[in-house]
Amino acid sequence: MNITFWGAARNVTGSKHLIETDGFNLLLDCGFYQGRRTDSNQQNRYLPFDAKTIGAVILSHAHLDHCGSLPMLVKNGFAGKIYCTPATAEIAEYILLDSANIQKHDADYYNARAAQNNEKPIAPIYNEEDVRKVIERFEPVDYFSTSGEWTNISKNIRFKFYDAGHILGSAAILLEIKENGTIKTLAFSGDLGRDELPILKKPETIRENATALIMECTYGNRTHQPMPQVFGKLKDIVNRAARQKGKIIVPAFSLGRTQELIYILHLLNKQKVIPSLPIYVDTPLGGKITKVFPRYVNDFDKDFKKEFGNKRHEVFAFNNLKYTRSVFESKSLNGKKEPMIIIAGSGMCEGGRILHHLKNNIGNANNIVLITGFQAQNTLGRKILEKQTPVRIFGRWYDVHAKVMVLNELSAHADQEDLLNYAKSVKGLKNLFLVHTEPPQAESFAQLAQKSLPSISINIPSFSQTFEI
Repeated sequence: MNITFWGAARNVTGSKHLIETDGFNLLLDCGFYQGRRTDSNQQNRYLPFDAKTIGAVILSHAHLDHCGSLPMLVKNGFAGKIYCTPATAEIAEYILLDSANIQKHDADYYNARAAQNNEKPIAPIYNEEDVRKVIERFEPVDYFSTSGEWTNISKNIRFKFYDAGHILGSAAILLEIKENGTIKTLAFSGDLGRDELPILKKPETIRENATALIMECTYGNRTHQPMPQVFGKLKDIVNRAARQKGKIIVPAFSLGRTQELIYILHLLNKQKVIPSLPIYVDTPLGGKITKVFPRYVNDFDKDFKKEFGNKRHEVFAFNNLKYTRSVFESKSLNGKKEPMIIIAGSGMCEGGRILHHLKNNIGNANNIVLITGFQAQNTLGRKILEKQTPVRIFGRWYDVHAKVMVLNELSAHADQEDLLNYAKSVKGLKNLFLVHTEPPQAESFAQLAQKSLPSISINIPSFSQTFEI
């Protein structure tokens, strides 16, 4: 059995891991590369392998950097099934349609300027029709804790899903592969959540033996502060904005971070420890995804049920919370002078409505830009996080005078301690592959893990590197 790492190798984006065994090729995730525009455009337009040779895909979750290249896979001849949890199937449809729509708008914008300069037009990487063909190939599979059954992919390959606790529907994958009369086991963590993450249950640990583990290592060199501190910090930030009569601009992923922020702000409002500022969720995608959440209340943790019980729909709808839908509603926020909170995508500030809000508000010292998630290298979000000024938005430069604040505690990714405990919990482990990580984080974690697990081989794969198991 060979594993080739075609993405999320020494970076945190474009997850693609190819398993080759006895003539069957299985792909774990098929994600979009996100980063510098010229690099990402080039990498996302072409697949590094022949799509026709892939027999099946197992999708860990619906974030774009894990599912965003599925339309390219189908477009280039993939004809198999895409296995994922029911929630992932629902949400990935919205994520991929939104991606296709953004690409169309970006291409239209570029081509309008190209026509003026007699330059060659570009086409979107994929369109809505391509996405519809992907949706037809989704094969929803429940968590093993619900179904109690393995899922057979071929006569020699079966798998089960464990709840990864990262976002709604996220899964860790345990593969059992029969090769030359021998059974080999391989685990893929997908992206791992945290024990204290709002709304969702904590990640499940893999109970069976696994010879090899492909594990994310986004925060391999960092320990998160306890989740309860989020409430205190967010309370202080909201009260500060109210005193300064400023706006809080929050770049947030439409899936996961948006719902967590709504949940926490709802609780703070209930406790009357923050003023009832208008909260605008200015992401149509986020609004659509939020409607999916109440259908999966069985995946929620005890704290959620304790606070809201059967009132699942009321969690994401309260008096001062407003969902904008039209472009007109979004633009109208620019003319409002009162303090408010605006949550908008994208989470790394690489597109979407957040760019307009940053352009209009980043120069005001009374405003706050609140960073709540990981920002990949070369993204606008990373530049703002590093307090670079000026920053370029829509081709123009803007001085950053707004206060940049960070809530790392809201990260949906496991920290160093969580990752180490997860790796140590896997019985029979001989090979650990660290993915979805940048070199400093991976190297720091590898040194720590080797001390705790001296008998295993730890690798930080490079792009296109192949290992035999």
